[in-house]
Amino acid sequence: MTIERAWLAVVSAEHTRGAVAGGFVQLNHGKRPGVARLHRGDGFVIYSPTDQYGDKTPLRAFTALGIVADSEPYQAAPMSMGARGTVEPWRRTITFARVTPIPLADITAELHLTSQPNWGYQLRRGLVPLTPSDFAVLQEAMTPGAHAPMGTI
Repeated sequence: MTIERAWLAVVSAEHTRGAVAGGFVQLNHGKRPGVARLHRGDGFVIYSPTDQYGDKTPLRAFTALGIVADSEPYQAAPMSMGARGTVEPWRRTITFARVTPIPLADITAELHLTSQPNWGYQLRRGLVPLTPSDFAVLQEAMTPGAHAPMGTI
């Protein structure tokens, strides 16, 4: 499968596990602008700086990979965001592949994303463009054996 556009989202591993189980992604506490940038067929990778949101213990790993499967954002049922109150988050459907998480340190040298000084600063936005070649490198590194077809979990 050739990917023309790809994205990297920054999400804790704990929240990533919920997203993969549900086949969706929501970004920036459920706000619409991030998920509205995605298009059907875009590659999508999740980088998890920590295991749990707010935790200071670093994980620094790529934890999920998939393809955007729908054409438009949708609004999910209301959910509690703790101190942030109740929100109706905007989501996108993602067909996640069965992957093995890979530490950032194991693949840094192979990625265009990490080739510039201070490259990590852009991750503060929560969603950044990823080159199709970086998506391919991550797919190769994260997919065990002979590439699980997209959509298998």
